[in-house]
Amino acid sequence: MINSRAEGAGSRPPLVTRPLLLRFVSVIGASTSFYLLLSVVPLYAEVCGGGYAAGLATGALMLATVGGGLATPRFVARFGYRLALVAGLVLLGTPTLVLTASGSTVWITAVCVVRGLGFAFTVVAGGALTASLIPPERRGEGLALVGIVSGVPSLVALPLGVWLVGHVGYVPVCIAGAVAALAAIVSVPGLPDREPTSGRSIGVLAGFRTAALLRPAVVFSATALAAGITVTFLPLAVPSASTGVVAMALFVQSAASTAARWVAGRHGDRHGPASLVLPGLVVSAAGTLLTSLIHSPVAVVVGVALFGVGFGVTQNATLTLMYARVPASGYGTVSALWNFAYDAGMGVGAVGFGVLAGQTGYPLAFTLTAALMLTALAPAWRDRLANGSRR
Repeated sequence: MINSRAEGAGSRPPLVTRPLLLRFVSVIGASTSFYLLLSVVPLYAEVCGGGYAAGLATGALMLATVGGGLATPRFVARFGYRLALVAGLVLLGTPTLVLTASGSTVWITAVCVVRGLGFAFTVVAGGALTASLIPPERRGEGLALVGIVSGVPSLVALPLGVWLVGHVGYVPVCIAGAVAALAAIVSVPGLPDREPTSGRSIGVLAGFRTAALLRPAVVFSATALAAGITVTFLPLAVPSASTGVVAMALFVQSAASTAARWVAGRHGDRHGPASLVLPGLVVSAAGTLLTSLIHSPVAVVVGVALFGVGFGVTQNATLTLMYARVPASGYGTVSALWNFAYDAGMGVGAVGFGVLAGQTGYPLAFTLTAALMLTALAPAWRDRLANGSRR
């Protein structure tokens, strides 16, 4: 049953607890492994099989994450959080050790599929567990803090992976990605295995039929569309003489997104997150449009910075809003739906953009992406009218 009560500004219980600190270890490990290779694998695929192979690599990773994410709530219900997290970290880290054993597009895609399933387990099971560890009164701020903890590795690892490949090659980067995920397993036994919940459980299919959950998910998916495109194709779209610009742009995007999530979380706890969804969408689309000026280093850096701000705001606002609309028993469903929106957006964006850019060129493809993102204004506005801006 949907809970329409807005988060109040009452007492402020402690935010950081021992279980949450332990959870941060697996967050950092999974995030580091994922982002270190997020742009590296498409680069490897592009070297081995061309630009289409690059888009297929990211698309396979994210679409496998979609499928795994939808199945994770049922897995957690049967086996608990700890086994789900261990399985996810193993599947995320181990395949990177054999990525460079072959340059075949089929091989690279298969590795991405396995890693996508592992990532799904870590983010969906971990997301539901994390939500249960955060006081409802401080959910926006707590999710923002988790965003920072996961954002710092992305801030460092995303550009670092591209830089390291140029200096030490693919194999050491792949080994580092495996170690990051596998080392985090030591923190899992200290986490709660199951959380007592109250209220009627909401299944994933029921969540898809619930407009109050589906609308924010659709809006967030529109911004995730551009996120998948940026991390996959920015290194390919920007002229090769400006490789330093790509590393800087990826760093700026991660930094802007992390900072925006924190600001949005604190604002949302005090004034409600719903009022941030529409502005976040518009800013992210504007940044994507500016990025279409790929021959201008300034436009590229400013464009991805704007996109990062809008993406970070939309990330926090939509997730906080969705958690506020369900009882604790629905946290797993919210985590699955939100991550479905994230992963499907990134996967479809990467695959579709690869085909589109081959026909139109990168500048027009970025412009059309920005226009496509703005179609999500309709569900964003409908949700604001239906539920008000106080949530």
